[in-house]
Amino acid sequence: MNFVKESVIEAPVEAVFAFHERPDAFELLLPPWDKTEVLQPPTSLAVGTVVKVRARVGPFAVHIVAEHVAYAHNVSFEDVMRRGPFRSWHHRHLFYDDPGGCRLRDDIEYEPPFGWLGRLLDPIAVRARLTRLFDYRHDVTRRVVLGDR
Repeated sequence: MNFVKESVIEAPVEAVFAFHERPDAFELLLPPWDKTEVLQPPTSLAVGTVVKVRARVGPFAVHIVAEHVAYAHNVSFEDVMRRGPFRSWHHRHLFYDDPGGCRLRDDIEYEPPFGWLGRLLDPIAVRARLTRLFDYRHDVTRRVVLGDR
């Protein structure tokens, strides 16, 4: 399955990418309604960097381990889920020049858990949650990069 969120932020690509490289960026992008505990924050966006969190999925706590697998300065970085609730998860963070500034694109290829049942429930159980999460993340990115103007 594929999920994409795109936004244009009125700032240069370099500024939007630099926000993602900040040591506090990962925690700033965690929405307040999500009960996520960061066990091992990212130390950089470099290939091989591992992130560990404990998240709530309904009444359950799940451990998630993600690893950065690709990095191109001011262009993209990618992570894959090594452990977590999804059968597979590959997240590409892409940054493009745009007439309005920077086009930020989150492109996620994933396979939900529980086979056919997970695919059936995807629109309400996964896609709706991803939409809310990435709307929040893009809004935070815009506000921080633009200085709340």
